[in-house]
Amino acid sequence: MSYLRTPLEGVDEEIDRLYAADRETLGDVANYTRVFALRPDVYAAWQRLSASVKEGMDLRRYELATLAAARRLRSSYCGLAHGGVLRDRFYDAGTVERLATDHREAGLDPADVAVMDFAGKVAGDAPSITEEDVAELRRHGLADEEVFQVVLAAAARCFFSTVLDAVGAEPDARFRASVEPSLRAALTFGRDIAAAAD
Repeated sequence: MSYLRTPLEGVDEEIDRLYAADRETLGDVANYTRVFALRPDVYAAWQRLSASVKEGMDLRRYELATLAAARRLRSSYCGLAHGGVLRDRFYDAGTVERLATDHREAGLDPADVAVMDFAGKVAGDAPSITEEDVAELRRHGLADEEVFQVVLAAAARCFFSTVLDAVGAEPDARFRASVEPSLRAALTFGRDIAAAAD
């Protein structure tokens, strides 16, 4: 699950509410929720930040940028979660598999390819970004606010993915059943999926 001893239920009402909310929406308690239960205030702040970043941003573009960042960060947890959203809401499993392995060969339009290129660079080597990188997005029709939204999506993913991987949080076992085997393999960029739910 993770390298940390995470809080048990029945000790704190706020933690119990977090765990109950996951059971209601996911069917079990996510490993990331167990980790953030060590600091529910930080988790609440993360939820507000994440919602704010998504607000006003096209969801498909957000998910493409997030997947590109997760891939660059080698975050299996975030890759599986956001690859699942792309599969459920926007693309078939084969397309998402291509997005995960080489987005340039996935049939995206040039603007989407540029967004994923840029988001990956933000996540993996932000100091190397140049004015030309931003100009490339402008050439594909993105306004400066939209460029900044891509930056925010990728940078926010850096926080969440890094926290989870630094404490050894494994992607939830439910991904073994909910994601097709070949897509699951393509989205497992780093840490392997948990063997079983707790």
